[in-house]
Order: sequence, then C-alpha cells, then structure tokens
Amino acid sequence: MEEKVLSLKKAFQQDLQNVKHSKDIEQLRIKYLGKKGPVQGLMLDLRNVDPEKRPRVGKVINELKAEITHLCEEAARSFSQAEESKQLEQEKIDITLPGKRHFLGRRHPIRIMLHEVIDILVGMGFSVQCGPEIDSDWYNFEGLNYPPDHPARDMQDTFYISEHSLLRSQTSNVQLRAMENSNPPIRIIAPGTVFRNENISARSHVFFHQVEGIYIDRDVSFADLFATMEEFWSKLFKKDIETRFRPSYFPFVEPGIEVDLRCTACDGKGCRLCKQSGWLEVCGAGMVHPEVLKNGGIDPHEYSGYAWGLGIERLAMLRYGINDIRMFTENDMRLLAQF
Repeated sequence: MEEKVLSLKKAFQQDLQNVKHSKDIEQLRIKYLGKKGPVQGLMLDLRNVDPEKRPRVGKVINELKAEITHLCEEAARSFSQAEESKQLEQEKIDITLPGKRHFLGRRHPIRIMLHEVIDILVGMGFSVQCGPEIDSDWYNFEGLNYPPDHPARDMQDTFYISEHSLLRSQTSNVQLRAMENSNPPIRIIAPGTVFRNENISARSHVFFHQVEGIYIDRDVSFADLFATMEEFWSKLFKKDIETRFRPSYFPFVEPGIEVDLRCTACDGKGCRLCKQSGWLEVCGAGMVHPEVLKNGGIDPHEYSGYAWGLGIERLAMLRYGINDIRMFTENDMRLLAQF
C-alpha cells in the first residue's frame, strides 16, 4: 500500500512539471483528488489493510492528499504572479512619451450668436427676463390680442399639449408677465427657444431661438424703435448694414413692420438663403397694441411702447455664411469644430 502511495506521488510530481498554464492546475487537482481520483481510491482500499497498519497507512495517504493540495496551490500562485508580471510589463507606461491631447468643448454657433445679441442689448440698457417654454394660451395668444377665432393664429402652427396649454410659439409670451410684474419704464429682452409645427427646410425648423425686445414708457415712438434697431445692427455686424422696412401685420403691435437685411451670404446678389431676392427677413416689430397694454395692466393713454423679435438662427446664417438652418441641429463636427 505504501508503495502505491509513493508511486502516485511520483506520478503527480511528473504531471505537475508538465503543466504549462494556470487553468490546467485545477484539472490536475481534480484528476488526483476528485471522487473518482486515485487518492480517493487509496482511501477505499484502506479497509483491506491490516488493522494494525491501517492508522499509519491512513496517515501517509492524508499526508499525500495535503501535499498534492499544497503543491497545486503553490503552482497556481506561481502561475498567477507570472501572468500578472507579464501583463504589467505589457501595460507599462513610458513616461517619456508625450501626453494625449484633450480637446476642450466648444460653444455652439447658436449659443455664440445668442450671447452676443444679449450682451449688445444689455449694453444698450435692456435687462434680461425669461419665460416658460410651456405656457397657457392666454400669455402666448389671447392676452396678446389673438382672440380664439383670430385668423392670425393660422400664421403660427402651434404644438398644443392640451386645450389651454402649449409649447410657446414666440418669446412674446414674456410681454404680459413683464407688464404685470413691473411698472413703466419697462425695458427688457426675452431670449429663449420657441416651437412651431412647420415643414423643415433650409430656412425654417420646428424649433428655433428668438430674442424679444420691449420698451414701454411715456412718449415712446417709432423713431425710438428705428434708432434702437440701427444701433443694434451696427454693433452686431460691426459695420453699417443696409436694412429694409416693410409694413406687416402682427396682432400684438399696431402698426407693425418686418425688417429685412441685405443678404451677407451673397452680398445682395441672390442665393438659396435669401431665395434669390438679395434680402433676408430677420425681425418683426411695431408699436405695442393698446389692447395688449390694457391686458398687462398699463394705461395706453398714458404709456406707449415698441416690441421687436429677432430670429437667432437667421442672424447666425448671415454672420457665418451658412445657407441651411438644418446644419445647426445635425451635430456635424466638421461644422461645429470651426467655432
């Protein structure tokens, strides 16, 4: 029996020397110590040994079992250390190599233009006031002189959330709030995102950005509006820009005008952006309608005011020579990396 133990020990040591990978260690342990392994077989044969020799032989078998377990653990530990050392050698960092360059994020061209417009108007004496993007029909339409059946509502195809709430179609929804919360003189701008259910094309999108300007005080006239706009355009484009004013209709102003700028993309020669006209509409404006002043709690016989709204995307297209508004929302890094 003892000869069998010595023979089994030599066989294990020979097999252990032939192991080439850590995963084979577990297989070797199971081979010798498993339920059907030779060590377990020796334990079963122990009952056939002379009772007087049985304790000594049993001790030898247990020592063999412990030795095989210990040698398997040592071999597994040795393989693990070798593999870790090899992995560390492969992952070693060469500190003499130059570091990886990290690129800083950039502001979106619409944000650049929006902040520039705000900075200019704040420098001209306007304060900033924001309003909710989800609003009631009163602040977006009815309080601005749009009765429920008014045909002017068809000019703006609106996203309705419920019968009385909607995604604002214009930053003009700030007008009444400003009048309710402040006494004249009121001189504010209202920047923000607006939403309209329109066909997406090179010139229009379902969401875009506006900046609304409002000035209410005694004896405010069209002359004040024209002077403010001329000063603004010259500061924004840093040169004199040819403008064109056309009579237009907006329910919340009377009279109303639309402002066109000479297309800077083609220098007025005609292009896709300006529909070959040489002009691009960028602004709606006019004197605040007396009914709107009343709805805001201001006496129209004592005060007057003007309001005007700018489309930021249109201005950015003019500034940067971009002829398709969809490019601002496509996240094309070839475009955005230029800013």
